[in-house]
Amino acid sequence: MTVKTLLLAACAGLTLAAVPAAAQNAVPLIARETFFGNPTRVAGKLSPDGKWLSWIAPRDGVLNIYVAPASDPKAARPLTNERQRPVRGYFWAPDSRQILFINDKGGDENYKLYGVDVASAQLRTLTPFDKTRVRIVNISNQVKDRILVAVNDRDPKWHDVYSLDLASGSLTPVLMNLGGYADFIADEQLNLRIASRATPGGGSDFFRIVAGKVEEAPFERVTLDDSQTTRPAGFTADGKTLYWLDSRGRDTAALFAEDVASGRKTMIAQSPRADIGGTMANPRTGRLEAYALNYLRNEWVPVGNAVKADLAFLRAKLRGEIGVASRTDADDKWIVALDPGNASPSAWLYDRKARTLVKLYTNRPELDGAALATMHPLEIKTRDGLTMVSYLTLPPGSDTDGDGRPDKPVPLVLLVHGGPWGRDGYGYDGAHQWLANRGYAVLSPNFRASAGFGKKFLAAGNLQWGRKMQDDLGDAVDWAVAHGVAQPDRVAIMGGSYGGYATLAGLAFTPEKFACGVDIVGPSNLSTLLKTIPPYWEAVRAQFYQRMGDPNTPEGQAVLREASPLFKADRIRRPLLIGQGANDPRVNVAESQQIVDALKAKGIPVTYVVFPDEGHGFARPQNNIAFNAVAENFLARCLGGRAESIGGAIRASSAQVPYGAEFAPGLAEAMSR
Repeated sequence: MTVKTLLLAACAGLTLAAVPAAAQNAVPLIARETFFGNPTRVAGKLSPDGKWLSWIAPRDGVLNIYVAPASDPKAARPLTNERQRPVRGYFWAPDSRQILFINDKGGDENYKLYGVDVASAQLRTLTPFDKTRVRIVNISNQVKDRILVAVNDRDPKWHDVYSLDLASGSLTPVLMNLGGYADFIADEQLNLRIASRATPGGGSDFFRIVAGKVEEAPFERVTLDDSQTTRPAGFTADGKTLYWLDSRGRDTAALFAEDVASGRKTMIAQSPRADIGGTMANPRTGRLEAYALNYLRNEWVPVGNAVKADLAFLRAKLRGEIGVASRTDADDKWIVALDPGNASPSAWLYDRKARTLVKLYTNRPELDGAALATMHPLEIKTRDGLTMVSYLTLPPGSDTDGDGRPDKPVPLVLLVHGGPWGRDGYGYDGAHQWLANRGYAVLSPNFRASAGFGKKFLAAGNLQWGRKMQDDLGDAVDWAVAHGVAQPDRVAIMGGSYGGYATLAGLAFTPEKFACGVDIVGPSNLSTLLKTIPPYWEAVRAQFYQRMGDPNTPEGQAVLREASPLFKADRIRRPLLIGQGANDPRVNVAESQQIVDALKAKGIPVTYVVFPDEGHGFARPQNNIAFNAVAENFLARCLGGRAESIGGAIRASSAQVPYGAEFAPGLAEAMSR
């Protein structure tokens, strides 16, 4: 049997008729560029002095920063002129004279800091060091003429702290990191106050910094169990109060205020179901005014009365999840982000004194009026009794009574998040909406090791890559089948980073569970993954070893080998699509190449798409669109859903297909155009 015959046999009997007629025919096919092309506008902010509005928008097809007078948003002008790599984030200098942003080249994550003058649009490289990675230590609302940054130009493993003069661009050393410190906390006067250092057991020690010197003995210690749920959360402007997110002596991270002079801590907030998440602090005093609690959905809870009426007003006026994206120093105006869940997010200008809301923009206005799907938060039990907060999106037209279950079972894509110490949440999700529009239910479970649900749930994933973590994903599929959501023979697994690993593990360890898989920058060999992590991740190496397996011990080597899909590649029977960035510093390109070579040697079909100008994921929209064009046609053959033809998407991107173009429908033809 030829490999092409094997591929066709694996997808035999799957036709477009597998999708209910309502989802298949009545709902218009939304062009994938609408989901994955450049947004019209995103990331709106106010300058600290309130005189300027800024956002990110396309300029000649590349995302750049725009500014406009706050009094006249229509008078916007582009401030940057990036031609290749999109600007994906930025922040205002505290004096409101510059906008600062970081960027890399081709996804290598060697980030430099750039500053662009608002008046002249003159661009400067503020950290002109090659093969380094800048970090922002602190930007103060109190100190206007400088910020603190950290750069690993002296030693790639460790970042030294510098004071950056915003007018001259000069860097003045503040602390040379000769002690292997992972991170630093500064107060609002830009005095370094705390340094953290990883322990051999995967925890962290926290040291006071007094008069520029790090004390020898730690004042706080955190073990592995609390390492991802306990950390300082910043000082008040007077430096007298230090906020903590702290899970020590409890399961979920609670919010505490510590009196620095006495060391006494007072609990502000806690939840038995989820860690306390983000916080809102007053821009002048630094006093905490609200915190975020995110279990099934995210909710902002006021602390005291400072913003209580504002949050109540916003909740009454805006339907969906809200977040405050920007506040002026005077705190008279806010930028409020609104996520309706089943529509494109938008940004609003809120005047606190006048109690008025003005809509600034919708991120993707081309989706206005489109038949988008509702995301359903739900809980799924694992076989050993844990609870996975999960999110289900159904094809439009498949759930006529709106109960969150389709009228008939439909094909399912299990979409697995990365990390694995991250999480999925409620809100507009382009991938969910795209796949639902193509006729699939989409399920995103927060499997054990996901963050945000307490330290016990996170630690339940220790040494469980490919084992209980993978069982959780299987349990999510079984739940979908048992509850009439999914057709058992039409389930695909898909994800990026850890989600890509889970895809490979799903096909290799449970070869009959999934009809096909889409792996994006996923590791195939956990031992080689740990050998090639970037040097600036040295501080978290011990934690990786404790949570994944220690390659320096025979026991750890055995755990890593058992969990590596590469060594069970010959068990893969179902079609596989792999996408990889050639410059990925986290999951080296060899991780994908290894398993492609193993599958080629066994005559097992695999399609391998590489982007030479990308890293850990696909930042350029042309590349993202191209890969998703291949993916949706690949899924259509395996699951029976709909697909927009590949057309010119491949030619418009940098995609290279070293192997397997013939196994992905329409790919070889698209490449020959």
